[in-house]
Amino acid sequence: MGRTDPPVWQGANLNFIQIEHHNSLNKPMEPIEILEEFNSCYAKIQAIAQDENWLLLIADKKIDPEVATHVGDTLHYLGEAMGCVEEIVEVKTIQNSKLSIQN
Repeated sequence: MGRTDPPVWQGANLNFIQIEHHNSLNKPMEPIEILEEFNSCYAKIQAIAQDENWLLLIADKKIDPEVATHVGDTLHYLGEAMGCVEEIVEVKTIQNSKLSIQN
């Protein structure tokens, strides 16, 4: 049997979306870089969630209305992840400040 991709709102394969590969040098990302990437993603998703055309798609039921919940959940969990990484960035910043003062 052939494989059938589900509709987008059910988690379809989204290969047509091109995502810029940040880590092109294959070096580990610093926590601040991770936080910046998360922040960038959050801003982009939030902009979509507030876009008039996006809201019309939902209102006109051209896509599953539950997608608004999924996007809201995505923003929530991404915000939670950002908070966790932010704590690491703050700790590293404090440690670096203490090292600078000692030197």
